[in-house]
Amino acid sequence: MFKLNRVHHIAIICTDYEKSKHFYTQVLGLKIVREVYREQRDSYKLDLEVAGQYQVELFSFPEPSPRPSRPEAAGLRHLAFEVDDIDEAVAHIKAAGIAVEPIRVDEFTDKRYTFFADPDGLPIEFVEK
Repeated sequence: MFKLNRVHHIAIICTDYEKSKHFYTQVLGLKIVREVYREQRDSYKLDLEVAGQYQVELFSFPEPSPRPSRPEAAGLRHLAFEVDDIDEAVAHIKAAGIAVEPIRVDEFTDKRYTFFADPDGLPIEFVEK
């Protein structure tokens, strides 16, 4: 049987490239690995790393169609990042002017978590280590 080694990357299509680039790099602090403009597609591709690992691809495309994420639409539910201190992480996100849901505790893992949204409404979760 074959073996999956790890998640290689997560691809996100945004509607406002500069706004999303700012959010993922300046607010969340993901490091830029590579940024290219693909003229034939009129599209940017921004490769980002999380904690030293290339994991997120941010794309821009002309007029992407919307994808519902709420209420509990089928498909990708959310993107979750582990943080050491959820209170510190929430304070940082709020300082950037982003609304954050109240911190909750998972009834099965006893880990604290919360949700907020990226510039396109994609649900993002912080889970405390």
